[in-house]
Amino acid sequence: MDLASSFVIIVGLVVFEIISSIDNAVVNADVLSTMSPRARKWFLTYGILFAVFIIRGLMPLLIVYVSNPELGIVGAFTATFSSDPHVHEIIEAQKPILLAGGGVYLIYLFFHWLFIEKKEYAFFVESFIHRKLSFWFYATVAVLLTTIVWVTVGDRPMVALGAVIGSTAFFITNGFKQNAEEKEKELVAGSGLSDLSKIIYLEVIDTTFSIDGVLGAFAFTLSVPLILFGNGIGAFIVRGFTIKGIETVKKYRYLKNGAMYSICLLGTIMTSEALGIEIVSWVPPVTTIVLIVFFFWLSTRALAVESHPHRNHQHHV
Repeated sequence: MDLASSFVIIVGLVVFEIISSIDNAVVNADVLSTMSPRARKWFLTYGILFAVFIIRGLMPLLIVYVSNPELGIVGAFTATFSSDPHVHEIIEAQKPILLAGGGVYLIYLFFHWLFIEKKEYAFFVESFIHRKLSFWFYATVAVLLTTIVWVTVGDRPMVALGAVIGSTAFFITNGFKQNAEEKEKELVAGSGLSDLSKIIYLEVIDTTFSIDGVLGAFAFTLSVPLILFGNGIGAFIVRGFTIKGIETVKKYRYLKNGAMYSICLLGTIMTSEALGIEIVSWVPPVTTIVLIVFFFWLSTRALAVESHPHRNHQHHV
């Protein structure tokens, strides 16, 4: 991989990590507001080390091991940084199960947001689906999974297995996230929990949310060093938002929409590659950046429209 390609992939990873972690940053900021200054400083200082080096560092390595168990735990960890062609052949051979699992997980994530989650509506179709067709979420993902398994179970059983694993992982992590939303309300309202308990809660939630970013990263590249570098930079920037600018970020109402459409795109790319369709390496990062820029523009335009009456009022006064 040449330097230019690596740079584009890293930029795409950074952008995707930042946008996909906005919800996590909002949860962190809300809960941190209920904690003592000392506890907040501890979490923002040492928590970033845990979030970047432990969670976003070990998770890609663990995923490589699970998809390539014949390498062994130590072998999988060393293989991610190895230049041995044989090792890379082993990883490439098991790529379909990784891509199918990650792809299905991300597509489910998008459909859950589209059908069920509360959101700012950037387009009419989002409003229509959420208000009128929310009950179709489970039918949609069930048909999707059945179709993928039916197409692949005969000659590509590992792809079928990967799709089932991705579906299972989604419903497990989604359960954790739904519980987190309820717990967040309790913590913000004042639950009487100690600062230590809140820090542990935030670390668990950070782990759950980071799964989205780590799985999405494999749509950009199978190179774990690049994933570690790109996701790590993104995680540091998100922590900066948590400390100083989360209210500003929340004003850009359609950034979450951009994140979810990029997640859908990345999930589709991963699933397509698992089915044997070749995707050029620059497509995931470039399309992700284009989507985020577009929805940032939509958000900026919405802010300008909202502020226009205020400016008119000032002008007349």
